[in-house]
Amino acid sequence: MINKLIEQLAVTTDSKIVLLVIDGLSGIPNKSGKTELDTANIPNLDALARDSICGITDPIAPGITPGSGPAHLSLFGYDPLEHKIGRGLLEALGIDFPLESGDLAVRGNLAAMDKNGKISDRRAGRISTEESIKICSRLEGIEISGIKIFVKPVKEHRVVVIFRGKGLDDALSETDPQVEGLAPLPVKPLGPLAAETAGIITKFIEEVKKRLSKSFSANMILLRGFAKSQKLSSFHERYKLRAAAIAIYPMYRGLARLFGMEILPAGERINDEFDCLRQNFDKYDFFYIHVKYTDSAGEDGNFEKKVSILEEVDSYIPNLLELKPAVLIVTGDHSTPAVLKGHSWHPVPIILHGRYTGKDDVVQFSEKECAKGGIGRISAMQVMTLAMANALKLTKYGA
Repeated sequence: MINKLIEQLAVTTDSKIVLLVIDGLSGIPNKSGKTELDTANIPNLDALARDSICGITDPIAPGITPGSGPAHLSLFGYDPLEHKIGRGLLEALGIDFPLESGDLAVRGNLAAMDKNGKISDRRAGRISTEESIKICSRLEGIEISGIKIFVKPVKEHRVVVIFRGKGLDDALSETDPQVEGLAPLPVKPLGPLAAETAGIITKFIEEVKKRLSKSFSANMILLRGFAKSQKLSSFHERYKLRAAAIAIYPMYRGLARLFGMEILPAGERINDEFDCLRQNFDKYDFFYIHVKYTDSAGEDGNFEKKVSILEEVDSYIPNLLELKPAVLIVTGDHSTPAVLKGHSWHPVPIILHGRYTGKDDVVQFSEKECAKGGIGRISAMQVMTLAMANALKLTKYGA
C-alpha cells in the first residue's frame, strides 16, 4: 500500500540524495565496554550527527538477524518479507554473468576442510581473487544429468555457481554451517519440486571435493542463497530517481542493478568510491555508496581494524559535504559486531542530514547516542520515504 502511495507522490526535482551505507556499521561493547563506534576517532561524523536528526533502525524487525540482501531491500524501501531474493542472483548480476531464463544461481564460499570432514576455515583464509580464479578454472566444465554448471570468481573466497538446464528449483537449504568445526550441511529440498535439484547439487559438491582434494588451500565449497531471477520495480519507477551505485564488492553492484541503478566504476579502495561520487555528482540525483570493509573486519572478529575503517570513512565526510547534497543519510545495512564475528539483530544508527531535517540533542555518532535521537527507532523501510520527503521529492497526499 505505502509503495503505491510513494509512486503516486514522487516527483522529479534537481535535489540530490546520497545514501552512504557503512556495511555492518554497529556493534556491541567488547571488554573495554565500548563498541567500535564508541572507540573510533570520528570527529566529522560526530559533528554531522550534532548538525542532523538521528535515530536507529531495524532492518527486518527487532530480534531478527538479517542477511545483506534482505537488509538492503529494506533500506531501499522494499519489503524483505515480500521480496525474497537469494544472494546467488545478486552475485551473478554483480559480475555481469549473462543469466538465462530458468538459470539457478547460488553464492559459494571457497572453504578449507580438515581430514575429518569438518570445516576448518569457512573462507579459506580469505584467499586472493587470483587464487580463486585458478580454483574456478579447475571447476569449469562440470555437467550433471544434463545440467551445465558454471563456477565464476567474485572476489577473494567468494564465487558464484550457476546451474543451467530444465526443471531447476531454488527451494533448497544452504550447506554453510556458519561456524568452523562442523561438517558442511547436506542440501535438502524445501519444496515439493526441489528434490531432483537437491540431488544435482549434492553430486556437484562431491565433484568439487574430488577436483580440489590436493591442489589448493581451498578444498571445499559452501553454498547459500539459491535463487532464480525475478523482476522488481526500479528506483526510477518507484521514486522517479536517476540512481547510481558506487560499490566495490560485486554482490552490492548486483543488488543495485536489480533496482535499475547505473553502476559506476568504484575502484578498489574507499577513497576511490568518494572520488567517483565527486566526478559523477552532476549526472544523477540519487547515489548509493557502499563501504564493505567494516563488515569484513567485523566478521573476522577484528575490532581494531573495524575501528580504523570507520576512521578512514570519517576522513572523507568533509569532501562529501562540500558537494552539498540536499539529503545525506549515513547508516548501515545491519550490525556486525566484532565480538560476535557475524551479523546480529542489533539496531543500526542513522544520521539524516539536510536543510529541512531539523536537529536533535545527539552529540556523537554512536549506538547509544543515536538511540536518543529525534527519528526514534524505525523500520529501515522508512528511510527512503524520509529521504524523499526531506529532498522535497514527495507531493502532498490528499486535499
